[in-house]
Amino acid sequence: MDNRAKVSEKNKKEFHVVLIKPSHYDDEGYVIQWHRSALPSNTLAVLYGLSRDLAGKGILGEDVEIVISAYDETNTRIPVEKIISEIKSAHGGGLVGFTGVQSNQFPRTMDLAARFREAGVQVCIGGFHVSGCLSMLQSVPHDIQRAMDMGISLFAGEAEGRLEDLLRDAYAGTLKPVYNYLNELPCIESQPGPFLPSEFLRRSAGSCTSFDAGRGCPFKCSFCTIINVQGRKSRRRSADDVERIVRENIAQGVTRFFITDDNFARNRDWEAIFDRLIELQETRGIKIRLTIQVDTMCHRIPGFIEKAGKAGVARVFIGLENINPENLQAAGKSQNKIPEYRRMLLAWRSVGVNTCAGYILGFPSDTAESIIKDIKTIQRELPVDLLEFFFLTPLPGSEDHQAMVQSSAWMDPDLNNYDLNHVTAKHPRMSKEEWERVYRLAWETYYTPEHIETVLKRARASNMSIGKTMFLLLWFYVCIKYEGLHPLEGGYFRHKYRLDRRPGLPIESPFIFYPRRLWEIVGNHAKMLPLLWKCGRMRRRIKADPDAAGYTDSALVTQSTGLEEYEIPSAPMQKSN
Repeated sequence: MDNRAKVSEKNKKEFHVVLIKPSHYDDEGYVIQWHRSALPSNTLAVLYGLSRDLAGKGILGEDVEIVISAYDETNTRIPVEKIISEIKSAHGGGLVGFTGVQSNQFPRTMDLAARFREAGVQVCIGGFHVSGCLSMLQSVPHDIQRAMDMGISLFAGEAEGRLEDLLRDAYAGTLKPVYNYLNELPCIESQPGPFLPSEFLRRSAGSCTSFDAGRGCPFKCSFCTIINVQGRKSRRRSADDVERIVRENIAQGVTRFFITDDNFARNRDWEAIFDRLIELQETRGIKIRLTIQVDTMCHRIPGFIEKAGKAGVARVFIGLENINPENLQAAGKSQNKIPEYRRMLLAWRSVGVNTCAGYILGFPSDTAESIIKDIKTIQRELPVDLLEFFFLTPLPGSEDHQAMVQSSAWMDPDLNNYDLNHVTAKHPRMSKEEWERVYRLAWETYYTPEHIETVLKRARASNMSIGKTMFLLLWFYVCIKYEGLHPLEGGYFRHKYRLDRRPGLPIESPFIFYPRRLWEIVGNHAKMLPLLWKCGRMRRRIKADPDAAGYTDSALVTQSTGLEEYEIPSAPMQKSN
């Protein structure tokens, strides 16, 4: 698929801007890639939108045409040789930019970048790994130094107002080793909005797109990288900006949006944005569906959840993180008030929104027994639909990582494992094997057939869609159970290419690779069919039950009855070292 912004004119030089959002390797060394991926890349959309705007302005001169190509490796195999050929044959040259590169994606990025550099193609890498390391570490890590030694340019910070200089330097062949804008966070109001063409978006589940209505988060979570890259001060797009983004996408038939703000509830213009989206739907008669991310105290903001429902929010990601008070205090999550969790979740149910809560395993006070006990408490006492589990990970760019570097504590040297789905540090009370075992057990404990039925009954009692709720539950369970991948890395129909294996690992014989791959596909689908049949029967039974609308349990009752032991003590705790 050719994802380009181009207006052909004769006698013009072409300068190619190739934007790549990399994936990363699975445990066997194969690139994680799908026929349809789960989530769109907002950074890719941001860079595409900014590049498109600069191309329209002719910033490289009237005789130079900027040709923009975009690739998301989670759903597209990167045609390295084709890209090299196009750049080499163009009179104006080009630049390959790796966008939004997270720590776990950095090894894959370097492997791709090496191929471009060997061909003499200019390369720039940006994203949270580069920005986080340069923001929090006193010395440059060896992996980033290696990139610089290869002649790769690094971009730290945000591109609004700065991308023009980068492209001018690339066109002139004078890229700087580092573009560091971490201390100059730009205003994003009235800037060109994130955009990706509809043919590109069709490679993601549901043809969903994304945009950031704001950046920055006011909280101080020690495991978070966002506050050290995008800052703690709220910067935001106006309601006019958001309307333009939504209208442009509606014009190309896209009506599903993921608002990627780490905490949309703390966007100071949330109400103006919701009001504009409500008005847009009422005047145009077009229904849009939104996914947003919020904190656990959003229900305390007057009118926030009610307007979210009217604006089209269908799913919300919530940073629950943990229900152990000592763990929350240690992580700097003092804003999380456990007894408020149920009231918050019930408020979302009242407007028909599915809730997905992130839950971190491996805080200092955790044990295998306490983790399973807490998950069973959540099942019984909190009306959350989806629970997704993560290892506590010292991500480069976080306060946790900085402290471990300064103390020379052991951390996994392989960045590919920093995906929140692998153990990358030592735990004071659990061995690596025990920590990994309880992680798998956490998924098995929450996603039992019995609890799936309970969640569906709660959906029916709350007048929510049982079908949509069941689809989400199965998505999460199947990804972790049969593909061994976190649901946020999931998608529809896994692609594996024999030759796309991590350097250093052997390329398998086709007589071994293809039969085994066929067996994986057939075997996984054969395992899924009984589960789908069972859940389908469960769904039909609940829908047909005339008493299902009156179902209730302790999680659906506002009065707290089972969370008293999880209240945060009035006396502040010392932060764990």
